[in-house]
Amino acid sequence: MFAFNNELPIFFSTEERPFKFDYIEPGVDLSPLHLENTDKTLRTVDGEIKVGLPKELLWERLMFILSYFGKAPLANLCSSMRYTGDTLIFSDDYSKIAEISFNHCYYFGDKNCYKLLNEKPVDTDSYICYDWIAFNRGGKHEIDFIETNDNFVKHIWFFPSDRIDGNSAVKDACAVSYLNRKQLTNFDYSETMVRFKTIHEMESRGMKGKFNGCDLKGNPKYYKFRTTSITRGVEKKNGAPESRENCIEIANYSEENLLKDLSPSCMAYNRFLRIV
Repeated sequence: MFAFNNELPIFFSTEERPFKFDYIEPGVDLSPLHLENTDKTLRTVDGEIKVGLPKELLWERLMFILSYFGKAPLANLCSSMRYTGDTLIFSDDYSKIAEISFNHCYYFGDKNCYKLLNEKPVDTDSYICYDWIAFNRGGKHEIDFIETNDNFVKHIWFFPSDRIDGNSAVKDACAVSYLNRKQLTNFDYSETMVRFKTIHEMESRGMKGKFNGCDLKGNPKYYKFRTTSITRGVEKKNGAPESRENCIEIANYSEENLLKDLSPSCMAYNRFLRIV
């Protein structure tokens, strides 16, 4: 958004798409970008919540426009960046592919950017963990989202399983946790414990597995949830970065203000947007 609003080129070593379940607030006008920010209803145990357009769709539209105007010159070809003190060198897995000089650099973070900042890992660094969970039993329900009071498995997102072809009623889950460096290597916060905590949060809210008949007293019985871990993704949230030089600015711009600036910034791309 910052590159789009300021007509600046953007460079990165990894495409960091917004999280699949991050949504724009309802009511934000994206019509100048030919996007409809229509409300979507998510079902929770306590009721319904309204969300807007997935942020990933906005990211794709902005990247498409920036690429068309030559503002993403390396696209996804770069795998690492290194600052020499005078220039920024870009490389793929085999060799150098580009080298640029700049007057001012806005740094928003990059996993494979070296010598641009002074940054030391500390125990208080925080991370977001995305644990993707497959439901082998008990995946048929109407709930889309659960929020807990704990940073470990803080959010649980349910979505139609993409392991099954077609429009399946079976849902898998993504559990989102906010952990520090020590917790990342602690078994109590491992993928296994995430699965147990997810099931506990579901059952504590009255969610049940598949119906399994009745006992001798006529009480209904249900199968236990059965899950397996698919994968875990980890994203670092903060550290202690320090700029090496005045020409390198650690960017700190609010998403709210960047969203507000999108509509007036579209005027610079109006010739293209009229035919999108």
